[in-house]
Amino acid sequence: MTGMVGSVTRQRYDELVRLGRDWVETMSSVQWQLGDAGLEIEPMRSYGGVNPSGSEELFTVSEAIRMFAEDVDLAYSTVRDYRWVASRWPKERRRPGVSHTIHKILASIPAEQERFEAVDNPPPNPRGGPARWTHDSAKRIVGWKVDTPESVQEKVDAIHDLAADDQVAARVATEFLRRPAVASKAMADDTARHAVNEAQFDQFRQQVQYGQEEAAPQLDQLRRMEHNTQFMDLVAVCTQFTVTAGRIVPKLRGELYDDAERETILRSLARVRALADWIENAVTRGEVDLDEQLQKLLKGSGE
Repeated sequence: MTGMVGSVTRQRYDELVRLGRDWVETMSSVQWQLGDAGLEIEPMRSYGGVNPSGSEELFTVSEAIRMFAEDVDLAYSTVRDYRWVASRWPKERRRPGVSHTIHKILASIPAEQERFEAVDNPPPNPRGGPARWTHDSAKRIVGWKVDTPESVQEKVDAIHDLAADDQVAARVATEFLRRPAVASKAMADDTARHAVNEAQFDQFRQQVQYGQEEAAPQLDQLRRMEHNTQFMDLVAVCTQFTVTAGRIVPKLRGELYDDAERETILRSLARVRALADWIENAVTRGEVDLDEQLQKLLKGSGE
C-alpha cells in the first residue's frame, strides 16, 4: 500500500515519530535525574578506594544505592547504571536531543575529551536527513556488536555468534559450501583448503580401519588422494611466492634500505633458498630430514 508504514499512513507515522521523540526526551530526563540522585547519595569513588579515616557511614555504596532503588521501586542494577552514566556526563556535557541510551553507550569511551567530542559529532543518517545518532552508530564508535549488521565483517561476526555451537557451525558450513561460488572462494584459502583435506583424510582413514586385505583398494585411493593434495599444496606455495614476489619486486626501484633492513631481508632470503633446496631434495630424492644448518636457518638462529 503506497504511503503506508506498517499499518499506519506515512503522515500518522511521522506524527508518532515526533511524539516518540518527545517521550524519549522525557524518559531520558527522568533517567538523568535518577542517576544524579544516585550520585548525590553516593558520589563515585576511585576503584579500590576506602572510606576516609574516622568517617562514620551506615551503608556501603551498594547498600545505599540498593536501598534507594528499592524505595523508588526500581531494580538495583538500573539505578547503578544511571548513576554511572551520570558520573560520565557532567550536566553541561549532556546533549538535548540525544537519548540517555546513546549517552550510556558513548560513556564507555575512556578518554574524557574524546567522549565529549564524540557526542557532538553524530554520523550521517543512513536514511538521509540531518546527522543523528542511532544505537548501532554509537556501538560502532565504541567497538560493540551492532543489532543490525551492515558491513561484511559485522555480518560475519553475527554469523559467528549464531554458529558458536560446533553442530550449528558444521551445518551452516555444509550448506554454504553447496554454493559453487562460496566453495570456490573457500578453497582458494590455503588454510581452509588444508583443513578440508585433512578432514577428508581423517574420515577416509576411519573407513578403512577394518581388515588390511579388504581395505587395500581404499588404502591405495587414500595414498593417491594424499599424494595429489601434497602436490597441489606444493605447487600452490611456489605459485603464491612467485606471484607475490612478481608483484612486489618491480615496485622496489629507487627504494633505499638501511643496513638493518637489508640484513633482515637477506636473512629471510637465506631461509627461502634453504626451504627451496629442502623441497627439491624431498621431491627428487625423497629426503625430508632437516640437517642442523637448515634447522638453525628456519629458526632464525644461523646463516
